[in-house]
Amino acid sequence: MDSNSEPLISPPVTRFAPSPSGHLHVGGARTALFCWAFAKGRGGKFVIRIEDTDQKRSSDAASVGFLKDLEWLGIRWDEGPVYNAPDGSAVGGGPHGPYFQSERLDLYNHHIQRLLDAGSAYEAWDSAEELEAFRKDSLARKEAFRYRFRGEPTAEERAKFAAEGRIPVVRFRSALVAVTIPDEVLGHTVLPAGEVDDFVIRKKDGFPTYHFAVVVDDEFMCVTHVFRAQEHFTNTAKHVLLQDALGFRRPIYGHLSIIKNPDDSKMSKRDKDKVLRKAVKEQGLSAPPANTVTHEEWSSWLASDNVQLSLDGAIALATALQVVLPEINVDDFRRSGYLPEVICNFLALNGWSPGHDIEKFDNAFLKERFGLDRVLKTPAKFDRVKLLAFNTDAMNAMAHDDFVTRCRAHAVIFRPEFLARLNAEQFKLLMLATKERSKTLDEPFKSNAFLLESDESLPFKDDKSVRKALGIGATLEAGAKSGLDHLRAMHSILAACAWEHDALEHAAMEYANVHAGGKIGSVAQPLRIAASGATVSPPIWDTLLLVGKAGTLRRLERCIEWAEALR
Repeated sequence: MDSNSEPLISPPVTRFAPSPSGHLHVGGARTALFCWAFAKGRGGKFVIRIEDTDQKRSSDAASVGFLKDLEWLGIRWDEGPVYNAPDGSAVGGGPHGPYFQSERLDLYNHHIQRLLDAGSAYEAWDSAEELEAFRKDSLARKEAFRYRFRGEPTAEERAKFAAEGRIPVVRFRSALVAVTIPDEVLGHTVLPAGEVDDFVIRKKDGFPTYHFAVVVDDEFMCVTHVFRAQEHFTNTAKHVLLQDALGFRRPIYGHLSIIKNPDDSKMSKRDKDKVLRKAVKEQGLSAPPANTVTHEEWSSWLASDNVQLSLDGAIALATALQVVLPEINVDDFRRSGYLPEVICNFLALNGWSPGHDIEKFDNAFLKERFGLDRVLKTPAKFDRVKLLAFNTDAMNAMAHDDFVTRCRAHAVIFRPEFLARLNAEQFKLLMLATKERSKTLDEPFKSNAFLLESDESLPFKDDKSVRKALGIGATLEAGAKSGLDHLRAMHSILAACAWEHDALEHAAMEYANVHAGGKIGSVAQPLRIAASGATVSPPIWDTLLLVGKAGTLRRLERCIEWAEALR
């Protein structure tokens, strides 16, 4: 089907409906992006709905995290929860709220009662033990377990169940008919009669299940198109049966392929957890490192593979263990310094093809061109190497002022310690000094942590390159000076020097011409080691300006003492 042959419903309304259980997974972000592009490219509306009927998995903080992630990506919604964006604008609201399912219980209960009154639903009082017995019986008969109506309990049985403390669920009475699962991406599929069991539509806690709430909300929020992950494909059979029983419209469905890691494993939030558990095991830790997680959280986490640490706890533990967590959620990529427009570009390519060998495009292009005809049916492979290359290209193409502005915005949220350490002039100097070798917005900070070190505690890296530059252990020709000799001499020269780029370079070059055969590198590299602790830093004169005069002189003194102790 080409984009021109899609069913014409004007204007289209799409929705993205996350459960608030954490930050937005990149797979969910891609779904939201496609829903947004489809609707907005056709003059329609994009709706956000928070599916928080699973009270065990939901939290208010998590729902705000989802909204923040979407807004950062530039995916703004026409209707949905109100969110105050960083630029001061408000996103959301609308005529079909509330947009949190937990606030729509009266509506759900009204339509559940309609089904009960019509005999299309019934109360089921089975205990957990009875349900387990039913499953075992099906297993013994080598049949898939499918719950069916077991008869209406008598008034006496109901009273007995209530006295036992039982609370009934409400189940939908599924018709024993073949069900066509409509899909504009994968093609329509027919499930044989009897495949859909009598599924629960209201739980014991009084909340509707996902299957029921989603059907009611799609109807009353006027949703015309539903795009979601392929894992929901068979759920659609339940939804169309409910829609028919309630007399609701059927939206147009399209199920999107999942996103996988390059090794063909599913890209899961548990990937982070696996990295942390492996590191803890390899390092033989029996207690949490200081300032990471509490002993209670630590014990609970290690006791069960099903328990995961909070995002902040996982980041703190990864920092202490010196391991890098794989980016899985949108917020992970934001923390790592990826650009939102690059993430959107890359996610779009992981499931849709623009054709004509086009790879680089923005959301405006996607909105104009997106159609179901080019949505891919097979799982996408999330190539982080290619993503980093995309981001690097975008960073290199950025104007200097834009680069500084965006790095500052990143630092406000994720690297405030650099803003506290550097004044505005120094911050700009650092950004421009590192722009050419920065692949992400976080690179200027991650690679220059030496600026945050105290002048009294900066560690000096003891490796071959450092020893060679300082002349530690080397045999010198008669009259030749070592890097350490240069440091001793430069200390007094720098102490008398004006702290400006040209003055520093001129003083060092004059010294090098006389004492290092004009080889400025023989002088600059020892200075770099003293100021930064290693052989890699921004251009040396920028590095000295960033460290400051007093800091540089103190670091030179400490480096000289350290190097002399190694000789």
